[in-house]
Amino acid sequence: MQTELLPVTPEAIARGGELIRGGQLVAFPTETVYGLGANALDGEAVKRIFEAKGRPGDNPLIAHISAIGQLAPLIAVEPSPAARALMAACWPGPMTLIFPKSDIVPREVTAGLDTVAVRFPAHPAARALIDAAGVPIAAPSANRSGRPSPTTARHVLEDMAGRVPLILDGGDCAVGLESTVIDMTGDTPRVLRPGGITPRRIEEICGGVAVDDAVMRPLKEGEVARSPGMKYRHYAPAGALTIVQGEEARVIEAIRRLYDAALDEGKRPLILALESHIPGYGPRMALSLGADAAGMAHAVFARLRDADDLGADVLFSEAVPADGLGLAVMNRLGRAAGFHIVEV
Repeated sequence: MQTELLPVTPEAIARGGELIRGGQLVAFPTETVYGLGANALDGEAVKRIFEAKGRPGDNPLIAHISAIGQLAPLIAVEPSPAARALMAACWPGPMTLIFPKSDIVPREVTAGLDTVAVRFPAHPAARALIDAAGVPIAAPSANRSGRPSPTTARHVLEDMAGRVPLILDGGDCAVGLESTVIDMTGDTPRVLRPGGITPRRIEEICGGVAVDDAVMRPLKEGEVARSPGMKYRHYAPAGALTIVQGEEARVIEAIRRLYDAALDEGKRPLILALESHIPGYGPRMALSLGADAAGMAHAVFARLRDADDLGADVLFSEAVPADGLGLAVMNRLGRAAGFHIVEV
């Protein structure tokens, strides 16, 4: 298959809408990461997403809409007051809500669950593509399964060349981490995947919030993935990643020792660190994760891909406190590392 890489123009959007209507796949930009989209109402089209990504079929997808009015046909209930408050405050934006699904949503989208995850993205190209297609678009991140999520069209091309007919290039993604996923099927909003909409923000809007304990641990044997990004090792570089957390000076000292030991073993180590800490690693190879949690959120997937480009087979990453946006960063780093976290 020949893959076209086109800048976002009205003509390219129209071409993308035509492909989606015809049961094909289109990779497209959102404010979070690039998505790999198909007609969310066509189970056969959605199967092509799983084939292109090499994604396990028990990992649910998100249905993307371009207007609040498109939600009702996809869900089997009236949104609760809390859900309506969240939609009013955070849509369009990097937030996904889970509801009981209606019968028009194919099981391929929901991985056989009786719920559906829905997002109203803020990116104008994403909304224009949904409008051009005339259907909601089911889309996970546009990467090969398990790889770091793509935040540029170049990242998508690395993973999807020859697997999809069209990639729409909308430049760098603004947020850099996937959306916050919130389960709205219970009495209290429950965060299943943290993101840019933090638990504190949700609590401010709704008066209460719970964070699922699986956010910072792997799922147990037989435990069902209720959200994208929960079940499998995700976002992973080719090299083995270890997260080191603790007091700043101790972390830097520990990573220096781990790096030197890996070098002595003939490995190709790499350090991921906050910008201000880079000088503390001296001549060792280190990539910047930005100045703070927000910088890490924007940079982490790109740096994990850079690590592969550099041929690193062992990585050591600093951590940030797992609160606010830091919870989302640590969720992604934790899954990339298989939750191999060293306390110092």
